[in-house]
Amino acid sequence: MPTLSDGRAGTIAKAESPAKGYRLVFDDHRDAPRGFGLRIAATGSKVFLLRYTIDGRQRLKTIGDWPAWGLEQARIEARRLLQQIQTGTDPLEEKRRRKAEPTIKELAGEWLDRHATGLKSEKAIRSLIEGDLVKALGSRKVSDIRRRHVIEVIEAKAEGAPRQAGHLLVYARKMLDYAVDRDFIPANPLAGLKPSSITVKGKRDPLRQVARARVLDPDEIRAFWSTVETCGLHRLTALALKLVLVTGQRPGEVAGMHLAEVAGTTWTIPAARRGKTDTAHTVHLTKTALEIIAAAKAEVARLADRRTVAASGHIFEAWPGKAVSNAALAQAVDRMARALGAKDVPPWGRWTPHDLRRTMRTGLSACRVRPDIAEMTIGHVKTGIVAVYDQHGFESERRAALDVWEARLLSITAGKDPDQVEVGNVVQLGARA
Repeated sequence: MPTLSDGRAGTIAKAESPAKGYRLVFDDHRDAPRGFGLRIAATGSKVFLLRYTIDGRQRLKTIGDWPAWGLEQARIEARRLLQQIQTGTDPLEEKRRRKAEPTIKELAGEWLDRHATGLKSEKAIRSLIEGDLVKALGSRKVSDIRRRHVIEVIEAKAEGAPRQAGHLLVYARKMLDYAVDRDFIPANPLAGLKPSSITVKGKRDPLRQVARARVLDPDEIRAFWSTVETCGLHRLTALALKLVLVTGQRPGEVAGMHLAEVAGTTWTIPAARRGKTDTAHTVHLTKTALEIIAAAKAEVARLADRRTVAASGHIFEAWPGKAVSNAALAQAVDRMARALGAKDVPPWGRWTPHDLRRTMRTGLSACRVRPDIAEMTIGHVKTGIVAVYDQHGFESERRAALDVWEARLLSITAGKDPDQVEVGNVVQLGARA
C-alpha cells in the first residue's frame, strides 16, 4: 500500500483514475488509522473514506472529497470515527438515524395531529406551536434542541404576552415528552424547567399569573345597564352583554345562543358549545332574560328585511349567517369602555365581558346562595368524588338563584339598596338542600 501525500506533486494528485468504476487506495502512513484511504472514480473524483468492520459487517464510510478535504484533516476525522466505532457506534447507522430524525417542524406537525386535533383549544395550541416555536426553531433537528433554545422563544413571547408564554411552555414540554416517547431523543430538555426560570427585562417572574378578580361595582353596573344600548354599540352586541350579566354564562356561549336551544323558560347549552366541559347545561331564563332575547329577535327580524341572506337562527345574529363572536364582545367593550362608565381598577384595569360573568357569580354570594348551587348555576361542574356519587341536578335551586340575582340586579340598576332585596326563600331553599 502506498503512503498518501498531499500537494501538486503528491501521490493523491498523481493517482490515475480507473477505466471504469472505482478503485481503493489505502494509506500506509504511520499516522493513518487502519482502513483509511482514498476512493478514485473513473470520473476523476477522489474521496477520502474509512473501511471498518462492526458486528461482523465490513462497511465504507465517506469522509469527504479531495481537495476540499486536506489529507491531514481527513486522517484526523478518520481517527475520530475509529474511536467512535470502538465504542460500538456505527457511523453509517448514526448518519441514517440522523437523516430519519424529524425536525421541530415535522415533530410539531405529528404531535399536533395526534394530540391537539379535535380539542376545543386546538386553534390556540396550533397558533402557539406553529406561530412561535416552529417559526423560530422549525428547521432544527429535535436532538439539536437545547433548553436555552426554547427558553429564548418563550422569553420573547413573554415580553408582550406573558400568559400565552406560559401556555407555550406547557405545550412545548408536552411535545418534547412525545419526542422522548417516540425515542427521537433520550430525555426532554425542558424537564424540570420552572416558569420562574423565565426572565424578561423589567419584569420579575413574568409567567406568574395573578388570578383575575375584577368585578363591577354598583356604580359600574348602573352605568353599563343604562348606556350599553345607547352608547353606539351594535344593538345585538349590547343585548348579548346584558344577557351575560343576567345569566352568568360564558360570553361565548351567550353570543352563540340559537333558537333551537331555547324552549319556554329553559335554555339548554349543548355540550359542543360548552367552553370547558363535555356536558350540556340548562339555564333558567328569568323575565329579564326573556325580555332581552325577545328584543334580540326583534332586532334580527328588523335587520332581515334589509338582507338577502335568510336568518340562520342565531339569536344574536349581528351579521348575515353569523352570530356575534366572543372576540367581538371583548373588542366592543374595550372600544366603548369610557362611554360604558368602566373604571380603571388596578391591577386588572377596565372590566371585560368575562368580568360580567364574575360579577354575577359574586352577586349570587351576596344573595346568600349556597356556594355549590352558585357554581352549578353559572355552569361549573362538580368535581372529585362528589361528581361520581351526586348526580342530582338541583334544577329548582338553580332557578331560584337566578330569580334572586335578577331581583338584586334590578335593584342595583334602579339605584336602590340591593341588600334590601327579599331573599329569604332562596336562603331557606339552600338550607333545606
